Amino acid sequence: MPAAPLTHAEDLAAFVEASPSSYHAAAEVARRLQDAGFTALDETDAWPEAPGRYLVVRDGAVIAWVVPQGATVTTPVRVFGAHSDSPGFKLKPQPTTGRFGWLQAGVEVYGGPLLNSWLDRELRLAGRLVLDDGAVVLAATGPLLRLPQLAIHLDREANEGLQLDKQTQTQPVWGLGAPASADLLAEVAASATVDGAPVDAGRIRGFDLVVADSARGAVFGKDDVFFAAGRLDDLASVHAGTVALAAAAEGFNAEHIPVLAVFDHEEIGSATRSGAAGPFLEDVLERIGLALGADRAERMRALASSWCVSSDVGHSVHPNYAHKHDPVVQPLLGAGPILKINANQRYATDGAGAAAWHAWCAQAGVQSQSFVSNNTVPCGSTIGPITATRLGIRTVDVGIPILSMHSARELAGVSDLFDLTRAAEAFFACRS
Repeated sequence: MPAAPLTHAEDLAAFVEASPSSYHAAAEVARRLQDAGFTALDETDAWPEAPGRYLVVRDGAVIAWVVPQGATVTTPVRVFGAHSDSPGFKLKPQPTTGRFGWLQAGVEVYGGPLLNSWLDRELRLAGRLVLDDGAVVLAATGPLLRLPQLAIHLDREANEGLQLDKQTQTQPVWGLGAPASADLLAEVAASATVDGAPVDAGRIRGFDLVVADSARGAVFGKDDVFFAAGRLDDLASVHAGTVALAAAAEGFNAEHIPVLAVFDHEEIGSATRSGAAGPFLEDVLERIGLALGADRAERMRALASSWCVSSDVGHSVHPNYAHKHDPVVQPLLGAGPILKINANQRYATDGAGAAAWHAWCAQAGVQSQSFVSNNTVPCGSTIGPITATRLGIRTVDVGIPILSMHSARELAGVSDLFDLTRAAEAFFACRS
């Protein structure tokens, strides 16, 4: 494997490790882009009218953009969209539980995780704490929890088809003792600081905390072709868009405004204020247009000539379950990013979008492959159709092929991750 894709994979491993929750992912995107010269804005403030590089964070979502010199009221935008959340578990109210001498965490299933994949892993808690003065603090523990599997001696049929009860068999252990004498939130608070001191758990008035795999991403396999990590759905795309926007911002002076839009809550339908079905992207694009002096008609003209690339993972053909895939269209790890197509518009790709995507890939020197579902297997969806519906913007759905989607640890191809970033860079920079 060449050095550049391996370096890129190591950077992705660091990005995933720094992003155990959607709030951490948004903060890490903001940190990296601020290091690249972007200015963080607050939604409650007036925004600059001058060209420049800007970003704004809304909860677990972040949008960043570059207004080039010479931008006008009808300058189109190029939006690279992704999402910051991943399937798993979210901490319930009154989370300190337990029985029979075990301390357990009360969790609720978030999205559609492969439950069995979370067994027998060292897990961490991460997210945000809201304190008594309204301050929001990010917190992330080290390895703290585990979902121990029942020994096969006590379940002789486990290998014939293990099924977990989502209420009674997915509550992880995190210590020994009586729940009345322990406080899980205190463990989380100890991992966060305010003014250099650990947070007092008594100050916590609200929280949004998720469970995350604590293992770092790793490159492996013959010729180092594989990359495995948690939350590749969809941090792989978030990372690609962040790297690409930082690269595009260097000396950028093009005929469009590049935008990175990272939404939260895609795994549960996107219908939140920080999700793709909410107003966040529309709000930001309107404020960009207003800063340029555009009226409503001019903003509509700009959107009419704009593009959105919605990037999310898709399924590689699985060698042990090939019958679950289309018999002809079978994307494979290491063969390039995928163009996602669905006749019922569960993906927003159409012929015009396919042609544009192939042009951007050609510009980047990247090979692309197609993805379509087997007719007997229901097709998922993405932020692509939602964005197209909200904004009327031309949208194409793409991503990388992976195995073990929605597992606690997913499998991607090292070269595909690198090539997705290269294609995103061409999308931001290409004039066609």
